[in-house]
Amino acid sequence: MTSPLEVEVSGDIEKAFKNLKKKMAFEGIFKELKRRRYYEKPSEEKKRKREEAERRRLKKMRRMAVQQSRVRKVQKGPGREGQKPFGRVDKDTD
Repeated sequence: MTSPLEVEVSGDIEKAFKNLKKKMAFEGIFKELKRRRYYEKPSEEKKRKREEAERRRLKKMRRMAVQQSRVRKVQKGPGREGQKPFGRVDKDTD
């Protein structure tokens, strides 16, 4: 069981309700309610969980690729387009 969501009400009910909805969305309560409206067969549940895991994996790979490209740009730095990268030694055979 999860801990109860609490929202402080200081005058404006609409704002408190909006904050509560935001917290509920962040906790995944709406998604869970939508999922539990109908019976989900065990095979469908396994398929859904497998697809969700695949989406998370692909998202993580995209984030890592972006992070790697940022690291490479920082390592190159400005004004080093024509120069060799750090730590690399090429031997000329002439």
